Amino acid sequence: MKIDGPFYADMAGAAAEAKRLAAIGYDGVYTLEGSWDPFLPLALASEHAPELDIATGIAVAFPRNPSHIAYQAWDLQKFSQGKFMLGIGSQIKAHIEKRFGLAFSPPAARMREYTLAVKAFFDCWQNGSRLDFQGEYYRHTLMTPMFNPGPNPYGVPPILLGALGPMMTQVAGEVADGLIIHPFNSVPFVQDHALPAVRKGLEKSGRREEDFIIQVNAIVITGETDAAYHAAEQSVKGLLGFYASTPAYLPPMNAVGFGDLQPKLNALSKEGKWEQLGDYINDEFLDAFCIRGKPDEIAGKLKKQYGSYADRLAIYAPYAAPDEMWAKIIKELKS
Repeated sequence: MKIDGPFYADMAGAAAEAKRLAAIGYDGVYTLEGSWDPFLPLALASEHAPELDIATGIAVAFPRNPSHIAYQAWDLQKFSQGKFMLGIGSQIKAHIEKRFGLAFSPPAARMREYTLAVKAFFDCWQNGSRLDFQGEYYRHTLMTPMFNPGPNPYGVPPILLGALGPMMTQVAGEVADGLIIHPFNSVPFVQDHALPAVRKGLEKSGRREEDFIIQVNAIVITGETDAAYHAAEQSVKGLLGFYASTPAYLPPMNAVGFGDLQPKLNALSKEGKWEQLGDYINDEFLDAFCIRGKPDEIAGKLKKQYGSYADRLAIYAPYAAPDEMWAKIIKELKS
């Protein structure tokens, strides 16, 4: 199991942050589509910490044409010498319609076609096949020599799909190379819903689990002192309250009996009362969605919960903590 860390860095800070995460012991880093571009900082990460795997985790797919994202992935795969993974996701309806200004067509069906379209570019460039992808949402039939980058000496980059609902998760198993399990996950949801949906998709495409990457995002709460632990817990409560207010994230809550809380938090978010969302996250909720404890307990708990099926474990800890603490945790995870 490889261990990935969140790459919260813009262009100005990317080089230093990549070196820091590599020194801590992470195997790879992943960017989020937040307040800056998820692709550009990865180039600097690869240049200044070439031992790291790099990935978008995720880049929002639908606002980008499959051709655009295929070229970006090809360039980063070549530049990183085969260490890039393309993580893509659909985002939720409100963001697609109101932030990106696009129509939100059936996301699972569109993502299936999107992934296949990107792979059609990869196949054309790597294997010399004719570009002839014609679907309901995307059509790509022209690739002249001037625009063909040619074979990638480091191979085709894998495509990992971020998914939460059963249809999107099945699409990941059917057409993608891996699944990114959202950090807002619970054990019953993963075991009873996500993994069965992946296997259904794999069976549909005639592929094996051994050929498929499962990356799990794990929210971790820890701290070396009581004050540090409390600060981490308060930060995560706000994060979980934000996730729980989103209707699309209801399935993991239903799986552990918290579905009734979602409408209350959604109403608060519509009133702009974001700072109150974390007040509704109690200890039972934290135990369902997080790994928490003292630093020397974290690695064992992560292994116990995710070690049987995770190929890559992405640590998600949105708070300040000493690098030395994380280095010890990661060293134990790898032991």
